[in-house]
Amino acid sequence: MNGKLKGILFPTFILLFFLLRVNAQSRNDLTGNVPFEQRFSIGEEFTYLVKYAFINIGELKTKLYAKETIDGKAVYKSSVKIDSYDGLPFVDIHQYYESWFDSTLFPVYFQAYLYYEKDTSYVKYFFKDDNKVHVLRGKFGKTKHTLDTTVTLDKKYLDGLSLLYFARYNFYKHQTITTPCYVNEDTTSTIITYHIEEDEVEIDEVDYDIDCLMLDGRTNFTGIFGLTGDFQGWFSNDVYRIPIKANLEVLIGSVKVELMHWKKKGWKPPEVKD
Repeated sequence: MNGKLKGILFPTFILLFFLLRVNAQSRNDLTGNVPFEQRFSIGEEFTYLVKYAFINIGELKTKLYAKETIDGKAVYKSSVKIDSYDGLPFVDIHQYYESWFDSTLFPVYFQAYLYYEKDTSYVKYFFKDDNKVHVLRGKFGKTKHTLDTTVTLDKKYLDGLSLLYFARYNFYKHQTITTPCYVNEDTTSTIITYHIEEDEVEIDEVDYDIDCLMLDGRTNFTGIFGLTGDFQGWFSNDVYRIPIKANLEVLIGSVKVELMHWKKKGWKPPEVKD
């Protein structure tokens, strides 16, 4: 691997970062969740800076870019693009992921492209209604897949990217949940604990403290973003539950992820109110 990390920067932010309605009496009304399309909007886009110690090592960009009807049901298409900065001696990462999921947040399709100096690898999961998953792995330019198989699962599973949206959507009360995940052709899980106490978070992009709620947890696998264990994430304390900041254990050690740009109509990070 030429002494460079060929893994993934960012969890299932993920994991990771992966919602409640505010009313006049309480900012944390935990009576229930909100409709799917009130939490998420097609075209929303968020860019995050990834830091290792005091070094800025790269960026990741998440998008919810389309909604289509497939086999009679609404399917939402999301992506994450991860790039390390040039000139770093210990990180060289360029990767692209997509997850297509329905309104239950469970995926119908997942793909990953891993760009290396000499080739590009891919993996694709086709999730079927009968809990079967068709798996393809290979390299571009090759005539045959290195893996072409169908596996039967015991229930529905999230992939590493749909997990982000699952985490956002279910952030509406204090609870601990164990989510089933299908990652690296294996069944595993992620434990997420949601906390409802308000927290103040600082980022470089705004000059005020951001009103957030925090979740933490642990992955029992190495995720698509390189998450290898414990994580913490801070999400906006508003109806949208936007990931603002995260502390993650990944393949190169502990990294911090921080929101730096956003594209969501009418939204800005909520300011802490006295």
